[in-house]
Amino acid sequence: MAKKSSKTKTKIRPGRFLAKWLFRAVLALAVLIALGIGLYRVVAPPTTPYIMSEARRLGGVERQWVNSDAIAPVMYRSAVAAEDANFCRHWGFDMSAIRDAIEDGGNRGASTISQQVVKNVYLWQGRSWPRKALEAVITPGMEAVWPKRRILEVYLNMIEFDEGVFGVEAAARHYFGVSAADLTPTQAARLAAILPDPKGRSASDPSNFVRRRAASIMDGAATIQRDGRASCFEPA
Repeated sequence: MAKKSSKTKTKIRPGRFLAKWLFRAVLALAVLIALGIGLYRVVAPPTTPYIMSEARRLGGVERQWVNSDAIAPVMYRSAVAAEDANFCRHWGFDMSAIRDAIEDGGNRGASTISQQVVKNVYLWQGRSWPRKALEAVITPGMEAVWPKRRILEVYLNMIEFDEGVFGVEAAARHYFGVSAADLTPTQAARLAAILPDPKGRSASDPSNFVRRRAASIMDGAATIQRDGRASCFEPA
């Protein structure tokens, strides 16, 4: 008669096994996110998925990274006035803008500049629940690690201002033949006014709509400087 094995066979429990690997996957993702946030806090992002796709489609793009001090202060204020007037007052999500968007039936945008940076630098274009979930996780993490001025610096170096034209330095030269450091209030307001439709609007040959929007942005930029809403990114 064969002897029974003294070793007890280990039962495989699928639920526990899956939970263990799911935990490991979530932990690995959290580590990757933390490393990505920390890295781009000090290193200029080399490109984005969208810039790479446009470079392949067009055979190249215009883009030149410039540090924060090489961007006219009025460009910072104009971008904030145009896209996220409460930039200095939120932690990545503008809850009042979100409520207004919901009340308006979702017909107006509520994305902050911080959310746009996360989407452009770390994620992909388009609308999907996985992307939204990752954006909701990464945005407050980035806000906790990056200074507000750094967020704007990356934003202005990554956004599209015309087909194949990315970043404020390339845009300033493309439209006005000047560097980003030498932008006038009118020029800065017009660059901000073509967002978020840079392929359908022109800063150098503005339509009546762009002219009106630019005038409003100029007023808004002056207002947020006066009332302190530019304090988080203006040099002391």
